[in-house]
Amino acid sequence: MNNLHVPEWSFWVMGLALAAFVGMFIQMVRRNKGIRRSFYAWPYTLWMIISTVVPLILIAYYALTDKSGSFTLENFANFWDSNRNMKTELLAQGFNPEELGLGARGTVNVDTLAYSMWMAFLCTGISLLLGYPAALIMADREFRLGSTIVVLFIIPMWMNFLLRTIAWMSLLEDNGLINTLLESLGFGKARLMYNSQAVLLGMVYNYLPFMVFPIYNSLSRQDARLSEAAMDLGANKWKTFWRVVFPISMPGIVSGITMVFMPSVTTFFIPRVLGGGNTEMFGDLIERTFLTADDWNVGSALSLVMMVLILLSLGLLRKVDPEGEGGSLI
Repeated sequence: MNNLHVPEWSFWVMGLALAAFVGMFIQMVRRNKGIRRSFYAWPYTLWMIISTVVPLILIAYYALTDKSGSFTLENFANFWDSNRNMKTELLAQGFNPEELGLGARGTVNVDTLAYSMWMAFLCTGISLLLGYPAALIMADREFRLGSTIVVLFIIPMWMNFLLRTIAWMSLLEDNGLINTLLESLGFGKARLMYNSQAVLLGMVYNYLPFMVFPIYNSLSRQDARLSEAAMDLGANKWKTFWRVVFPISMPGIVSGITMVFMPSVTTFFIPRVLGGGNTEMFGDLIERTFLTADDWNVGSALSLVMMVLILLSLGLLRKVDPEGEGGSLI
């Protein structure tokens, strides 16, 4: 990280936040002649400023500046044209990029983003198709095993995310459990690892609970008398579902889509383990730009592009579910 230069003002911001916290503490104690209960929320506010707000400001700073600290939009141009830095270096050395076959725009970054969004779209769609019936069954008050299924969804989440993903390797690898079973049944080995299908499987497995629980939360809180009233008025079970149950669960659906889609776009460990380097998603690209290429400016620009997508997703959630009714996991 030799090219990284942390601006001095970032340390001033953290110092001023800490000083403001101490000053408000002293003033509040003097004014109220003691500590009010609401003051105990301030340490969390200070923590959010230091660990979240300041890093976001730094990312925006690096994305909008070059290595010398001057304002530039070149980093976003590098996102659009992945060969732009190489072309600039070749021109500085007196070479013609077009003669070396680098005249065309490099599409690696944009293609990786498009591929990541497509994989995230598939993961979200599959999670919705699998998760909605599961949430509907768990929320059924007449189904006695609903709470048991809830626990079965929660238990895998107690295990570390990395371990859950690595565990799939013992199932999908060439000498894994599934291929061993196929061979014992007289079938040949199947290539289950190091492809997009394996990555998609790992994504659905890890993010499915984040689709199930918001929908389950919305369905479990609905008033059963609404469905009973609809059926008393002549609606059958199918029409009752579409006109009563499904609209009530819409906040949970929107929340689940948001909670699955955005982590799916930015995931980087699952493609590395199950994709074996044959697939690269946007999270891998950001990590490689930061750690391997040691280019914090372009890496921050890539991160800022992803933040814009996250804000758009949150804006959609706020518009469809303004009260946040489907936002909790349990």
